[in-house]
Amino acid sequence: MKHERINRMVSIALLAAVVVVLQLLAGMIKIGTFSITLTLIPIIVGAAFYGPSAGAILGAVFGVVVYIGCVTGSDVGGNMVFVANPFLCFLVVMAKGALAGFCAGLVYRLVMKGHDSVKRGVFAVLLAGITAPVVNTGVFCIGMLLFFRGTLQAWAAGSDLFNYIIFGLTGVNFLIELGINMVFSPAIVTIIRAVQTSRA
Repeated sequence: MKHERINRMVSIALLAAVVVVLQLLAGMIKIGTFSITLTLIPIIVGAAFYGPSAGAILGAVFGVVVYIGCVTGSDVGGNMVFVANPFLCFLVVMAKGALAGFCAGLVYRLVMKGHDSVKRGVFAVLLAGITAPVVNTGVFCIGMLLFFRGTLQAWAAGSDLFNYIIFGLTGVNFLIELGINMVFSPAIVTIIRAVQTSRA
């Protein structure tokens, strides 16, 4: 039992390191003022292996790295939000990351409950892979609308706010993040099956 707990902690720590590296690399890939999120894949892997709490931890690590980018100005759009209100900026970035990981793990666990087939595993990872970017983007949009409407209106520059959020702020980024998760879903299933086989 103790060995399993240590193995879990080490594995989550390794996945957290991957999250940090991928998020730092993602800072170089921008569409408009916002970066493409590559970190959802290790978050989904951790959530699938170790459950919603591990997904939330990895999502929180993602949130910390995003917040550092907001503070330092390496994330230009995030820095504008930070300048507007540092505490609420922290709240939004932490909530979107942690909830994305938690919900992905929850969806994976619910779909796999009582089943262990390859097809079910593919379906579970696919749904988790859809859930993570939907929650990540959804919480971000809700947070912006609730706490940073003035900043959003300035970015929209007079255009309709709803259209700006859907097509300008999140549209392309969300589709790319979703596409990345869909493409890598089979690889995630392969990793999970390989680890499960080696443990057996």
